[in-house]
Amino acid sequence: MTPTLEFYFDFLSPYTYLASQQLPQIAKAHGAELAYRPFSLVALMPMVGNRPTTLECEAKGAYAITDLMRWATRTGIPFAPNPHWQAIDFPRLARGALVAIAANRGAVYVDAVFKALWRDIADLSDPNRLDAILDAAGLQGADILRTADDADHIVQLAQATAAAAARGIFGSPTIFVGKEMFFGNDRLDFVVEALRGAQAAFPTAVT
Repeated sequence: MTPTLEFYFDFLSPYTYLASQQLPQIAKAHGAELAYRPFSLVALMPMVGNRPTTLECEAKGAYAITDLMRWATRTGIPFAPNPHWQAIDFPRLARGALVAIAANRGAVYVDAVFKALWRDIADLSDPNRLDAILDAAGLQGADILRTADDADHIVQLAQATAAAAARGIFGSPTIFVGKEMFFGNDRLDFVVEALRGAQAAFPTAVT
């Protein structure tokens, strides 16, 4: 039996970008399936009583940028703050992830969007720029986004967000190995430990 590593994420979070660049290798090393679970962080927070304190507290927001740069340096992951983030429709990006996941192209879509946002600082509020980025990744950008804008996918994202809240998720990134939950890019060592436990329980998962 192959263990599953569930990655709950919103593209809005640069810490989640850092996690996204490490989780595929972690999953592969431990014979785990990486399952992508997009949700809307902005919609989830009031459901669970959380607040965006890095936006409400100027000093904390400034510190977060410094902290992110430290993590990027430690992990060797290229990172830059995106000056366009406030204009970007992050729920639309999440709905696009739902479309790509349904077509078995979730990993490609998620990686392309995260890198565009937090490595290349692309202005993804420009629909032509977003289409081009997805096309360059081998996806049909216009088709994905057209589908993402339909009523069904708006409902699907709302349902995914409600399901995340019901599971006890309060932020992004959140990772599950079985029933164990881990929050934050700084908890990936615990994720590895949990996967090692799962690997020991199912030794045939790694070939």
